[in-house]
Amino acid sequence: MNNNYLKNIKRQFHYYKKLGDDTFIQLTNKDIRWKFNDESNSIAIIVKHIIGNQLSRWTNFKAEDGEKEWRHRDTEFENEYTSKKEMIAAWEKGWNCLFDAINSIKEDELLELAYIRNEGHTYIEAINRQLSHYPYHIGQIVYVAKMIKSNHWKTLSIAKNKSAAFNNQKNLEDKSTKHFTEDS
Repeated sequence: MNNNYLKNIKRQFHYYKKLGDDTFIQLTNKDIRWKFNDESNSIAIIVKHIIGNQLSRWTNFKAEDGEKEWRHRDTEFENEYTSKKEMIAAWEKGWNCLFDAINSIKEDELLELAYIRNEGHTYIEAINRQLSHYPYHIGQIVYVAKMIKSNHWKTLSIAKNKSAAFNNQKNLEDKSTKHFTEDS
C-alpha cells in the first residue's frame, strides 16, 4: 500500500468533523437540546453518542478492545449536554482521540488486527467501520439543525438550484487529482 489510504481517510474524517463544526456555529444552547418528539435524539445526545464511541474505539486502539469496559453506551442517550460550549469541548476531545490514534498508524500496520467486542478487524476495516458510523450521525445532526434553523439555515454544500453553476465552474478548471475537500 502507499500513503494514499491514511492520507485520504484523515481528510475524510476532517471533512465530517468540519460539517459538525459548521453546523454548531449556527446553533444556540437551546437548539442543541431540541427534539422533534420524545423518541428523537437531540443534537446534544447525538454528539454525546459519537464522542462515547470515539473515546471507546480510539483510546489505546492498538492494544485494547474498542468497546471499553468503562463505556456505558446506553447512558450516551441520557442527560445531554446543557451548553454548546460543553458539547463542543467534548466534540474536540473525541476527535482529538481519533486523530491521535490514526496518526499513530503506519502503512505497514494496516492489515494488523484491532478488536471491537472481541471481533477482529484489520486496521483498515476498523477505520472504515468508523468512517461509516460517524457520517451517519453527522448527517442526522445536520438534518436536525436544518429543521431547527429552517429558512435561516446556511447550507454546508452546494445550495439548492446551484448545481449547474457549480458543475459549470468545475468543468472550466483543468483536470487534476486531489481530494474533493482541498477547495474548501
